[in-house]
Amino acid sequence: MSQQTVGILHPGSMGAAVAACAAANAARVLWCTEGRSPASAARAEQFGLEPVATLPELLDQADTVISLCPPAAAEDLAAEVASHGFGGWYVDANAINPERMRRIEALLTPHAKAVIDGGVVGSPPIGSKSPTLYLSGPAAATERVEALFTGTAVRTKTLGSEIGQASALKLAYASFQKTSRVLVALATGLAREHGVDQELIAIAAQRSDSYLSETEYIAKTAARAWRWGPELKEAADSLEAAGLPPEMLRAAAATLARWDDAKDDGELTLADALNRLARP
Repeated sequence: MSQQTVGILHPGSMGAAVAACAAANAARVLWCTEGRSPASAARAEQFGLEPVATLPELLDQADTVISLCPPAAAEDLAAEVASHGFGGWYVDANAINPERMRRIEALLTPHAKAVIDGGVVGSPPIGSKSPTLYLSGPAAATERVEALFTGTAVRTKTLGSEIGQASALKLAYASFQKTSRVLVALATGLAREHGVDQELIAIAAQRSDSYLSETEYIAKTAARAWRWGPELKEAADSLEAAGLPPEMLRAAAATLARWDDAKDDGELTLADALNRLARP
């Protein structure tokens, strides 16, 4: 298999790091500068990605496009790519529900060689972090994606040939992991209101496998809420489609929305996060 030219849409904290791993086996890794923020440009430069001016220019040169963006933007972005008649391999690795993933497949199928369903579980591949990119779709297409990440910090695992499988796994995991973090924040906030938060932490510390003992993660949850909330909304839609009650995840998403203004704030403290959560 010859080396591929890869386009990343777009170089966020996950996308830029994943694209940098793909660069180990790709001929080139491109990103589109049009409409992107200075922070995106800084990440792309940090990871050695090659800039191109416009989306059509990226699509003309890329064999494989990897979409890693906020869930709410995934379908519109796919529609924009489809409108340019992209004829390569399209990997949607966003945290979206299987129904949305199948709509994206339908949008791109008239021109694309293949659409691959993807879902990243884990932190961005920086330092010692090694997330897993789960894949589903046509075997020959998932093999191309696996080849891009061979020997890198991004592990890959193909789940099957059905579009929607990777998305379902990602949201199933997110529905537990992210909602659990929200519950920790609520429990800690309630205990703090009554002056018993340290006792709550002491109780939780007796259980080494309890998220409740990791109160330092509350501030990290707040900083990531702008991304996690939309993921949980997607997961709630999937639950509803499966005939399961979505209310818990919708409530968790609404709770996360209270932290929307803490977007990527790496200086946020536990006290700040709890104060923002408790605001009227």
